[in-house]
Amino acid sequence: MSMSMKPQDILVTLKLLVSGWPKSFADLGQQLGMSVSEAHEAFKRARQSGLIHPDSKQPNKAALAEFLVSGLKYVFPAQPGSRCRGMPTSFAAKPLSDEFMSSNSSPFQDDDFPVWPDPEGLQQGYELKPLYRSVPAAARNDSKLYEWLALADALRSGRARERELAAKIVRKRLASA
Repeated sequence: MSMSMKPQDILVTLKLLVSGWPKSFADLGQQLGMSVSEAHEAFKRARQSGLIHPDSKQPNKAALAEFLVSGLKYVFPAQPGSRCRGMPTSFAAKPLSDEFMSSNSSPFQDDDFPVWPDPEGLQQGYELKPLYRSVPAAARNDSKLYEWLALADALRSGRARERELAAKIVRKRLASA
């Protein structure tokens, strides 16, 4: 039986990468702002796609690196939207913001950076629809997850330089994790 991947599969896989397995699917869903059944189905699809090892509940780091770097932008492309208030992502969030702010070639120009639309957000920028509707809340509650989601957004929406730097960071982090 074939299952098509959904964006929440990436959210679940990244959460397992940064936090390990929670007590239950109910806990996983609660941490990510999704129902128990959504969390369970996302886990099953991620496992079937090879992003999670078939014999454990741990992410397959080699497959995850390959998918994030080479496939994410094709499967879940991102298009910039209109200006809005939200939460910085992609090159406007850590760890990429640290890299660009320390160089003289920052891509920031007059609030021209990507944000997830979020009524609790404090920044103005252009809308970048998150992988899943609960991403801003999940990221607010887990700074490590936030960094991985921002890297994923850079890989799926960034310009060449941002994608290259994000790919380098992803590969390095997954190799050392």
